[in-house]
Amino acid sequence: MKIDLTDTTASKINKALVEGRRAIGTPAVGMVLTLVIVTDEENAYDALKAASEASREHPSRTLVVIKRVSRSPRDRTSSRLDAEVLVGADAGTGETVLLRLYGEVVDHAQSVVLPLLLPDAPVVAWWPVNAPLDPASDPLGALAQRRVTDSYTAEEPVRELSARADAYTPGDTDLSWTRITPWRSMLAAALDQVTCEVRKVEVEGEEFNPSCELLAMWLADRLDVPVKRSLSSGPGLTAVRMETSCGPITLDRADGSLATLSIQGQPDRAVALKRRETAELIAEELRRLDPDDTYASALRYGVDRLDTGAAEAAGAPAQEPVAVEAPVETAAKAPAKKATKKAPAKKAAAK
Repeated sequence: MKIDLTDTTASKINKALVEGRRAIGTPAVGMVLTLVIVTDEENAYDALKAASEASREHPSRTLVVIKRVSRSPRDRTSSRLDAEVLVGADAGTGETVLLRLYGEVVDHAQSVVLPLLLPDAPVVAWWPVNAPLDPASDPLGALAQRRVTDSYTAEEPVRELSARADAYTPGDTDLSWTRITPWRSMLAAALDQVTCEVRKVEVEGEEFNPSCELLAMWLADRLDVPVKRSLSSGPGLTAVRMETSCGPITLDRADGSLATLSIQGQPDRAVALKRRETAELIAEELRRLDPDDTYASALRYGVDRLDTGAAEAAGAPAQEPVAVEAPVETAAKAPAKKATKKAPAKKAAAK
């Protein structure tokens, strides 16, 4: 069921939601959270489609905030709120409200969203594009317990990670981090099969790919060994190579879907490691609403080294390593038993 409201208010939108539920015969509210999507008109459809698919696992009220900036000086001074209310089959397993803001109300979006939040339910804010540098201080981000950004959509993704680290607040996360969950799980499982010291690591992937940088930071943070960031034609992450006292361990994915895990003394194994859609990433993030301390630790570890990699990509003299590297003396002096304990466990890798 679809209800269009022009030049409306938050109270009229709430009334339309109640009437829509009664019309389709489901007056009870069974949603577990409110998902606030802040986007533009161009990306609203894709974001709403991903949220609708994720709602099969997490029934939610989805509020899509679309800020319409007019070029006409006269229109900028006039405020208007248009809404599109979707319930029933048109909204997946929850409710959806598209909010189009015009004029001065664009700067006060939180006053429109606040009355529409589900009572006593957590709030998640998601910026598919054009995320603020400090999501927690954003008026809409301040309403949420969990704030999801995507640095991959930024003009300078690697530099965007630096801003994320500087402004990090518990509850922040990024879909570039979510994309590497299967990689972290697979690498943790590989290290659980051996008892040896990891000496150095190489992470290979696309240039300017924040997921590659985050994986390199996570490995350097968890293993306390030198990590080299090398470039490939992609797609995305293509390989992780670890040099250990028991021989090399390699996870190689050349085609973006099927990877090969190679461990010294064991037969090679083919593992499914496909590139996931946005709906899967959002569904994973909605499974947890507590702060992601592992993401915070990885983000802060390598952020001061990201500028070196950006300079090299621009044509500056190459320096080893490209992105992140821990002191060599640390790995050399650490005993094998200690290095084994610091290898990423499944618990640390899983979200």
